[in-house]
Amino acid sequence: MSGGEIAWIIAAVAFLIIALAIAVIAIRVSGVTKEVKETVAEMNKTLSTVNGELGVLTKEVEGLLAKSNTLLEDVNGKVAAVDPVFTAIGELGESVSDLNQSTRNLTERVAHGAKNGAKATVAARVGAKAFSMLTKKKHQNE
Repeated sequence: MSGGEIAWIIAAVAFLIIALAIAVIAIRVSGVTKEVKETVAEMNKTLSTVNGELGVLTKEVEGLLAKSNTLLEDVNGKVAAVDPVFTAIGELGESVSDLNQSTRNLTERVAHGAKNGAKATVAARVGAKAFSMLTKKKHQNE
């Protein structure tokens, strides 16, 4: 064999190795492509299901929002109806507080009056005793 034939054999073997490498890579890429294709198909199926359910879910959410608005209006109405009751309770508390203050003032006046009345009673008794002693002395001197 000549040098040219050996070079052709080496080139043919190298070409065969390159062709096999490209074939292996192509097989692997086709496997990955197949998996990607299956994944995309599943995603499309899932998105179709979600889109189908989304309409139903949207209607249910709208219904819930409408019920929530109705409930909120009802609660606001009831709070408005109860508000005067709390106002009346507050006014009643102020009235009770005023009554307590008036009672304290009256109690102080009565206690002060009783104290002055006791002093007046003592003074009257002392004056009566002094008057009786004075009249007794006058009767004895006469």
